[in-house]
Amino acid sequence: MNHDTPAGAAPRRIDADAARTLAATALGAAGVPDADAAEVANGLVETSLRGVDTHGLRLLPQYLDELATQVANPTPKFRTVNDHGAGALLDADAALGMVAGLTAARSAAERARRLGAGIVAVRNSNHFGAASVYTRYLADEGLLGIAVTSAASRVAPFGGVEPLFGTNPISVAAGQDGTQLALDMATSQVCFGEIKQRRAEGRPLGPGWATDAAGRTTGEPDAAHALSPLGGYKGQGLAMAVTLLGAVLAGAPTDWRLTQVGGGTPGAGRQIGHLIVALDPAAFAGADAFADGLADLLGTVRSAPRATEAPVLAPGDPQRAHARERTAAGVPLDAATATALDALAARHGLPGCRPDGAPWDADGAVRTDRKVTTA
Repeated sequence: MNHDTPAGAAPRRIDADAARTLAATALGAAGVPDADAAEVANGLVETSLRGVDTHGLRLLPQYLDELATQVANPTPKFRTVNDHGAGALLDADAALGMVAGLTAARSAAERARRLGAGIVAVRNSNHFGAASVYTRYLADEGLLGIAVTSAASRVAPFGGVEPLFGTNPISVAAGQDGTQLALDMATSQVCFGEIKQRRAEGRPLGPGWATDAAGRTTGEPDAAHALSPLGGYKGQGLAMAVTLLGAVLAGAPTDWRLTQVGGGTPGAGRQIGHLIVALDPAAFAGADAFADGLADLLGTVRSAPRATEAPVLAPGDPQRAHARERTAAGVPLDAATATALDALAARHGLPGCRPDGAPWDADGAVRTDRKVTTA
């Protein structure tokens, strides 16, 4: 995500710890229990730290709005609809999607440790942010994680005009630290958040990102009517596979029957479906053999001959680089997100954002040459 700032607007950042406290406090004030609020806050901040800004802190105001309008239920009562050992279906009672996704991931992990595999489908949920939140959780537990989710229509089928599919991400993660593979990709060329960002900044779209109302490729953000599937018909196939797994398997509505984030009916959840899969390597090649194979896979890719001066990267490498930089320097924010977070900070009496480059104290104060002010 690009962080070009409109002329006249000062670039802003927020430190990770301040952002976690602010997000958790705001969610708690909206009625979310402390443990759930902390998990959602951490998921949003970690996603922003890893450079996935469209699915990080930018979503906090939207999630708060969905809580205020009762699209999202702050205190859901999860219900197991079907349980067949390795596989289960969970009704999320219109929970925040991240609460539902992490509940499913924990259940999948427990099943995988007992049975070698755990597969938990979720229905009656809401937007769950970045799919890698759940796969990386499972990877940190020593498992191989897979996650998909349904999403409201943004993507036209290959050769079509009207949006039918969501951006329908696929995430796979395994390993830890530098030996972690962490794939998290949409089945569209880009997510719709990138289109909106380009509109706000007045910048053209990349080639093949979107089509206009006649189904023709366009580079004009204001003319974008539908996103294009990744790799043409192959991306359409992947999107349909995700719909099958994330919606049909869970008994959830298909993408074209869902409302967009921010467009839900007050008092009714958005009926999003997810699928979380946990596999225990010990039940297959064995934990040690799996770790060795993963290290060989990653090492071979990263040491592949370079076509340019840029290194060959594995999934997750760019995100780790972002996390290192942003942990030290703070999370960069677009103007709208910075304004929204500052308003939340003022409401709750907490530190907010700071000018890019300004030092940050542990207590959240911005230091200038002569005085200390609260951001």
